[in-house]
Amino acid sequence: MGYVFDSKDAGNYDSWLDKGKNRHCLELEIKLILDLLSPQKGQRILDIGCGTGASLAPLLDKGLSLTGIDPSPHMLDLADQRLGTRVDLHRGLAEDLPFDDNCFDTALLFTSLEFTDRPAKAIEEACRVAKDRVVIGVLNRYAPQNMFRRFKSFFSKNIYTHAHFFSIWELRRILFAILGHVPVKWRTTPQFPFIGGALAAHVENIGLVQKSFCGSLIGMQIKPVPKFRTRPLALKIQTRKIYKPATGLVTEMRNKE
Repeated sequence: MGYVFDSKDAGNYDSWLDKGKNRHCLELEIKLILDLLSPQKGQRILDIGCGTGASLAPLLDKGLSLTGIDPSPHMLDLADQRLGTRVDLHRGLAEDLPFDDNCFDTALLFTSLEFTDRPAKAIEEACRVAKDRVVIGVLNRYAPQNMFRRFKSFFSKNIYTHAHFFSIWELRRILFAILGHVPVKWRTTPQFPFIGGALAAHVENIGLVQKSFCGSLIGMQIKPVPKFRTRPLALKIQTRKIYKPATGLVTEMRNKE
């Protein structure tokens, strides 16, 4: 089990989201995650490490069956206040999910993998319970903003003191070690965390910009089992002429007897 947020952490997290520049960053991150999720009406989605429900709230009105799980009762209390009965909330660990194989269409890990002791096991569990895809959002080790967060956490303890920041290469290496070379799609955002406005948002949503290795958040989509489209193989069959049985020979043999 990794770091479990206490009541102070939970309150600070929600307060942090209320600040303008942080809200701007969260909106960009959620947009990226939604693009990778591509949710369709009726799908079953599991948010692993759902926290206070900030990543589930944008999915509420899309006709989805939503489930959230988190090890912190304090985070779940705030998630319950935010989401009500529209999401099925559970307390549990990412490394040991209390769900059957393939019981969800998609599993999501949004800024939660950083706080697990065994990230590979958490990804393995996500792939076990997800039938179609797994989407991961993690803090990028090489983003300038996250470098500053790590540096600051050495001198002043905060939630980032307990976080493990990932790189794109490290995340891919973990995935391929578990699943083999399955299809993987990745992008990053935001690029300009301290600049807001329509122009900055437009630039940050350009596909080429989102392929930067220095974006603050890495969004990665995985298909746990490769699926191949097949088509029937057309075979030409040559028919043969069917002959009736030769009964005359049988009649002649019976007469001789």
